[in-house]
Amino acid sequence: MRLTVGQAVIRFLAAQYSSRDGAERRFFAGCFGIFGHGNVAGIGQALLEYADDFPYYMARNEQAMVHTASGFARMNDRMATFACTTSIGPGATNMVTGAALATINRLPVLLLPGDIFATRPSNPVLQELEDARSYDVSVNDCFKPVSKYWDRINRPEQLPSALLAAMRVLTDPAETGAVTLALPQDVQAEAYDWPEELFARRVWRIPRPLPEPAALEEASAVLAAAERPLIVAGGGVIYSHATDELRAFAERTGIPVAETQAGKGSLPWDHERCVGAIGATGTTAANALAGTADVVLGIGTRYSDFTTASHSLFAHPDVRFVNINVARPDAVKLGGVSVVADAREGLRGLNAALGGYTVPDTYRGEARALTADWNSLVDDACTAQGGRLLTQPEVIGAVNAESGPRDVVVCAAGSMPGDLHKLWRARDPKGYHVEYGYSCMGYEIAGGLGVKLAAPDREVFVLVGDGSYLMMAQELATAAAEGIKLIVVLVQNHGFASIGNLSESVGAQRFGTRYRARTATGLDGGPLPVDLAANAASLGAEAVRATTLDDLRKALHQARKAARTTVIHIETDPLAGPPGSAAWWDVPVAEVAALDSTREARARYEADRRARRHHL
Repeated sequence: MRLTVGQAVIRFLAAQYSSRDGAERRFFAGCFGIFGHGNVAGIGQALLEYADDFPYYMARNEQAMVHTASGFARMNDRMATFACTTSIGPGATNMVTGAALATINRLPVLLLPGDIFATRPSNPVLQELEDARSYDVSVNDCFKPVSKYWDRINRPEQLPSALLAAMRVLTDPAETGAVTLALPQDVQAEAYDWPEELFARRVWRIPRPLPEPAALEEASAVLAAAERPLIVAGGGVIYSHATDELRAFAERTGIPVAETQAGKGSLPWDHERCVGAIGATGTTAANALAGTADVVLGIGTRYSDFTTASHSLFAHPDVRFVNINVARPDAVKLGGVSVVADAREGLRGLNAALGGYTVPDTYRGEARALTADWNSLVDDACTAQGGRLLTQPEVIGAVNAESGPRDVVVCAAGSMPGDLHKLWRARDPKGYHVEYGYSCMGYEIAGGLGVKLAAPDREVFVLVGDGSYLMMAQELATAAAEGIKLIVVLVQNHGFASIGNLSESVGAQRFGTRYRARTATGLDGGPLPVDLAANAASLGAEAVRATTLDDLRKALHQARKAARTTVIHIETDPLAGPPGSAAWWDVPVAEVAALDSTREARARYEADRRARRHHL
C-alpha cells in the first residue's frame, strides 16, 4: 500500500486497540494539533484525508493539548489517550512541559512534533537550532529526558519498528508516559510501499502481573505480625480497578486506609476504614496513625516526598514496609518487602495468604475516633466563617456540596491541591482528579477538557487560582469551539497564595508572590486592574461574579443547568487556610541571612529535619 509517512502514521494509530479483562477499546481517541510549516503538509494532510476515521481537535496552546491528552488518559485508567502534533520550533518545545507532566504521572500520551529536513537540502531552515556540533540535533532532542521512548524517523523504513515500540511503551502500566516520534517535514510527505499488515487491527493487552508466591509469603508474614498496620493507597489502586478488593481487604482485616493525591477516592470518604489523606497535605487522623504504624502496606504508590512528609512521617522505630506495585522501582522503595504485581491481583493474593488476620479492636476504635475528630474540623472549616472575604475551604465546601456523587473535581497547582487533599470528600474512584506529580500551573482547564471528553456524562468542576488561570486560560476557547461544558471556579486572591505561604515559612516574607503594581519601593502598590471574569467571557464562557457564599451556591446550581462552560469568579482571603496536617515538608532555608525572619525560619528547619529518617 503506497502512502506517505504521515498517512501511514494516522492509518496505524486508527487501528490500535487496548484490552483488559476482556474489554476492548480504541486506544487513540483522535489527535490534537496546531499546524505549522513542519507538519501541515504531512500529518496535517493525513488527518484531513482520514478525518472520518480519526478525529482532529484544534487546540489553542501546545502545552495545553498534551495536558488534555493526559487528563483523558488518567480518566480512562491509561487504557486510551490522544496523539498530539505540532510543527518544529516553538510549537514543539511548548509540548515539553506537557511531556514531563505525562511521564512523571505515568500517563500515556503520543507526541508527533515535526522536525527539520532529514535530507538537509537548504540548511539552516526556518526554526532550525543549527547546532554546530551535529547537524542531526534539533529542538526535539529536548524531549529525550522527559519521554519514555523517543525516536526520529529519518527514513520511511524506520517507521514500523518505531510505531510498534511506541505502542509497547504506551500500553505498559509500569513503563508508560510520554512517547515522542520526531517526524522530519520532508519525510512526513515522502511516499513508501507499506506492508498491509502494518494497518491491520491490533489489540494490545494490558497485563495484570501476578505476585510471586515467595514474595506473597514474605509479605503476609510481615503483616500477620503487625499490631498497628496502615495501608497507603496510591493511584495504582484506581488504575487497576482494585477499589472493590481494597474495600473487602480493609473491612475484613480492619486495617485503616490512608490515601495519596492520586489514590484519593480509593475508598469513599465516609467508609469506616478510610482515614483520609496522608502526608504533608494529609489529615491529622492519617498522619497520627502513620506516625505509630509498625507496618505500612503501600499499594500502587510511588511514595513521593509529600506522601512520606519528606521521610519524616513513619516514625515507629521498627516500622517495616510491604509494597505492592506493578513497577519494580516503586516496589523496592523504603527498603520494603517487594511484591511486584498488579494492585488488584496483589491484594487478592495477600488477602488469601493472610487468612483470618485482623487488627486489635482497640486499634479500630482509635482510627475511628481520630477520623471523627478530623471530620469535625472539616465541617467547621468548610462552613461559613463570616469573614469579609470567603476562605478557600468555604469555596471547596460549597463545590463539594453542589457536586454529585459521580462528578469530578479537577485541580493541579497552588494552595488548592493541598486543601482539596485534606478537605474534599470523594465518593467515587474517578471523582477526584488532582495533578500533583508535576503540580503544573495551567493544567486545570486543559486537563478538565480531557476529563470531560472521557466522561461526558459527569459534571466536571475545575478549581483554579488566578495565578494558574493566567498561565493557560485560552483553552476556554477550545471548550467553546468543541461545545464542551466545564464548571470553572476561579479563585481570585491576587497572586501566588501557596508560594506566598511557603515564602513566609522560610523567612522570605512573601516576597515576589503578590500581584501588585510597581511603586518606587518595588511591587508593593495596589492590586492590578485585571478583570479575569471579563477575560473568561471574551474566550467564550459564561462569566459569573460571586461575592458571598450564597452567591457562589446559586452560581454553582445555575452552572449545572447550563449548556456551556461557566466561569465563576470569586475573591478569597489568601491568608485563611485549612486545618494543619501536623506533617513536615522539606524546603531548605538559607543557612546564613541578615533577616531575622530567615534566621528564625532556619532554626525551625534545623529542628524539623531531625525527624527525617532513612528507611533502609
